[in-house]
Amino acid sequence: MGGAERSARKRRQQQAAAARAVSQARGTGGPDKRVIAPVVAVVLLAGVIIGGVLWTNSSKNSTQGQSIAPQTTSTALDSPGERQGATVVSGKPDAKVKLDIYADFLCPYCGSLQQAYGSQIEQQIAAGTVQVTYHMIPLLVASSDPPGYSLDSANAALCAADQGKFTPFHDSLFASQPKEGARGYDKAQLIKLGQDLGITSPQFADCVNAGTYNQDLTAALQQISQNPSFRGTPTVFHNGASVDWTKSNWLTDLVNQA
Repeated sequence: MGGAERSARKRRQQQAAAARAVSQARGTGGPDKRVIAPVVAVVLLAGVIIGGVLWTNSSKNSTQGQSIAPQTTSTALDSPGERQGATVVSGKPDAKVKLDIYADFLCPYCGSLQQAYGSQIEQQIAAGTVQVTYHMIPLLVASSDPPGYSLDSANAALCAADQGKFTPFHDSLFASQPKEGARGYDKAQLIKLGQDLGITSPQFADCVNAGTYNQDLTAALQQISQNPSFRGTPTVFHNGASVDWTKSNWLTDLVNQA
């Protein structure tokens, strides 16, 4: 065998050995970076997606098993008998300023209205200058998960009014307002809030569980929806005219002008 032939044979043997080494490395733990990089990316992406789903579900269900913090006021504004159909009238009949407030307990802008002006409104009611007719409008029935919180909370507020506890019940629901699209509070949690506010009558729980005022509330929603001045919740009317509650002095101006 000539020297050239021996050299060629040796090169072929070296190439074959190198190929076997590469093959063995890939099959027995020797990493192929071209394969590992996309695999790692997929694993990381899956982790992000799973983490996001878990966080979303946790956020969506944040009200589950939670008690609604009871809010109380030093001013006694409520008395049994102030419920009138699907509304609650709070304040003296001879008050100079008469307001109608249409709100949904799930509506975030209604929560903003309550946060910004709820205390002022209640102070004016206590002073005898303002009378408010509260309209609980179940506009967002389908916007909780599961659906129904908008109607359940509105009904429970009317049940609380029958027990002379509308204002603290109303204020408590807005102070611990669920997020739109998330889980609301169930009937047991609404009943527990009433009990924490001092409602002891079993009629309250019966009223909440039975949805006693659901039909009245649904009819009220259908009626107000036909009013061209109603632009959704919240809507504030003064003597039938719409009020721009986003102006900082709207309530003070109405009182001063009366």
